[in-house]
Amino acid sequence: MRTPILIINFKNYPEASGEKALELSRDAANVSKELGVEIALAPPTPSLAIVSRSVNISVIAQHVGIEKPGSTTGAIVAEMVKDVGGVGSIVNHSENRISQSIIEHTVNRLKELDMYSVVCARTPEEVNHLSTTGPDFVAIEPPELIGSGIAVSKSRPEIVTDSVSASKKANSKVRVLCGAGIVTGEDVAAAMGLGASGVLVASGIVKADDRLGKIRELAERLV
Repeated sequence: MRTPILIINFKNYPEASGEKALELSRDAANVSKELGVEIALAPPTPSLAIVSRSVNISVIAQHVGIEKPGSTTGAIVAEMVKDVGGVGSIVNHSENRISQSIIEHTVNRLKELDMYSVVCARTPEEVNHLSTTGPDFVAIEPPELIGSGIAVSKSRPEIVTDSVSASKKANSKVRVLCGAGIVTGEDVAAAMGLGASGVLVASGIVKADDRLGKIRELAERLV
């Protein structure tokens, strides 16, 4: 997963369920090929296998647990995500928060499996703290702006710049992504101008009337 990158989190929106998840995934893969831009997808868990087998861009889980293969009914097991083509996972999203110790354990498990980790943080202070766990990416997402249509990169640019600085101080290898309220190409350009290595987007794409056009609009600002 090279940078700059656009990660699309499908969440569990009805607009990204079943066949609709495949349609969105193919649109993203087409834009990635057309523009030469890195795009990764985080489909709903039931669609992860079929999406990963249907497109040639990176597919990651929305969450994995610390459980291992075996008698772990109901768990999302990292090894099994990898077996069906997943290359990593979002960790600690604002809608699925976990403890610091579990974050560290999860990041280490993903590293052992040569999988990517995208750890979410709510504040620059959390970015600093979570960067010490050694993830590949930390996504700064103030929870009050998630799904708001108000981009943190334009409404609170200091949060992005402070997060980039905080991450560098903790671990210079960690790349910072900008999430929360990203809906336009201008939002993406603003994030990149503030030092982000890409964006994490959900409803801005998944709920768009013209999803192909919206993916292209956002991805073009990463070229």
